Amino acid sequence: MKHKLLLTAALAALTATQAAAQTNVQPYQPGITPAGITYFLPQTSFRFVVTATRTTRHPGPFAQYADRFLGISDAITADTDTWTLDGITAVPYSTPDVREAYTIELNPKSAAPLVTLTPDGILLAINDEAEFSPVLPIASSAVIPVDNPDASDFYSEDFLRAGSLLKKAETVAEEIYDIREKRTLIANGEADFNPTDGQQLQLMLERQDAKEAALKTLFTGTISKKSCTYIIDYTPKEGSKEFTLFRFSKHLGLVDPDDMSGEPYCLRITDETVRPEIDPTIVPAKAKKPLPDVRYRIPGRARIAIFDTKTTLFEQNYYVAQFGHVEHLSVDLFNKRFTTHVKFSPLTGNIAHIDMAEPTK
Repeated sequence: MKHKLLLTAALAALTATQAAAQTNVQPYQPGITPAGITYFLPQTSFRFVVTATRTTRHPGPFAQYADRFLGISDAITADTDTWTLDGITAVPYSTPDVREAYTIELNPKSAAPLVTLTPDGILLAINDEAEFSPVLPIASSAVIPVDNPDASDFYSEDFLRAGSLLKKAETVAEEIYDIREKRTLIANGEADFNPTDGQQLQLMLERQDAKEAALKTLFTGTISKKSCTYIIDYTPKEGSKEFTLFRFSKHLGLVDPDDMSGEPYCLRITDETVRPEIDPTIVPAKAKKPLPDVRYRIPGRARIAIFDTKTTLFEQNYYVAQFGHVEHLSVDLFNKRFTTHVKFSPLTGNIAHIDMAEPTK
């Protein structure tokens, strides 16, 4: 994904006598910027991907008779959801930093470099090809196959003729007891048809087990499952921070940070960037006119952790563009004596590759 912009003017070498005719790069000011190519430095954002499973328990049609006919006291009596948190990951990506926007002014007296930008204006390359096609995870849900036995495969004629719900439940309960009795007879070798070998015995017992399990679901109920992926985007600001990223309820799944129905899951960002110490006794020099050069970033570092009240679920180090500082790539690299190829990291804004060569005569 890229935009290629062939400038009719390029960065040229500076001299004191050419100052008025040079290609200039300066802070972008909307509405009053001279005609040119405006680019942004990136800032690093994070997409937190939370995966969870929802298990729904569905009551069987004979749930109210489960204890009466089969002595089952824990049958499902209503649709209920139970959520489990499966995992959390972080995916870094870049967005334009509107505070760090610059313009390459058009200069008809200089050569024409090729400038490659992302669709949202982040500088990717100068005099070089660059591709950037990030694929970010998105929120989604998918059914998880569950092997619920189908009781309809084992309906008897007595069941189909039964008129009331009570009579149907009673008929199925009797069939379950018959299955248990038949299984005992087969295992003891007392059935009307006894298996001839161990393999046939195993198959006959498995068939009886499957029939009982399917018919019991009419009393005990069934379950269904769904896998859900949640997305939370966050762009860190400089400095360490800690706050509740989301809450998670075993009945409702992922909920908002201020929803007290869920347990808190916190995000901790520790800024580990090493910055030079500034001597407070030194008086800073007066601000100079913006330099006619290309800006790029030296990213900082951060440690990101996600944790609940008991344990840390995720922890990893990352480069973070906005935690670092802006540097200058000298305009002398782009004069007519050299052809300089530069690629920049779209995630951090740092120089990824630079190659300087004399142009072919």
